[in-house]
Amino acid sequence: MKLLHCYVSPGHNFFGHHGKPAGTHPTLEVDSVECVAGRGLQGDRFFDFKDNYKGQVTFFAIEVFQAMQQALGVYDREPSVLRRNIITEGVDLNTLIGREFEIQGIRFLGTAECSPCYWMDQAFAPGAEEFLKGRGGLRARILTSGTLALDPVLASC
Repeated sequence: MKLLHCYVSPGHNFFGHHGKPAGTHPTLEVDSVECVAGRGLQGDRFFDFKDNYKGQVTFFAIEVFQAMQQALGVYDREPSVLRRNIITEGVDLNTLIGREFEIQGIRFLGTAECSPCYWMDQAFAPGAEEFLKGRGGLRARILTSGTLALDPVLASC
């Protein structure tokens, strides 16, 4: 598995905004992030959200993003608009649901699909929510602490 992008955001733009406008918190791309066991990603909106939260970190496959770009004919958006933390390449994330896995010495537990919602149509393009059903990414718990870093060759910044 390759790690292509890593994003954190200090606040919620969609979560908890039902019936209200989306928030305007920035999504920040970082080269590395501190994973804190049982708590989340340092600096992210879900850090210490609640005990044993199933979405302490979220993963999303670049292959799905590229397929969605092609299917919807939208090429002027970055993966950051989906508000997932880690963009991966080379793994079917659904196979990690219910399984422990390790990246760079850090242990995770895949807890559930990161189900898309109606906000995806606003964040990416109409049709995104429907396209992402069954492939919206992976929610995971952080089991051991450590720093997750992009491969310097792959890092985009």
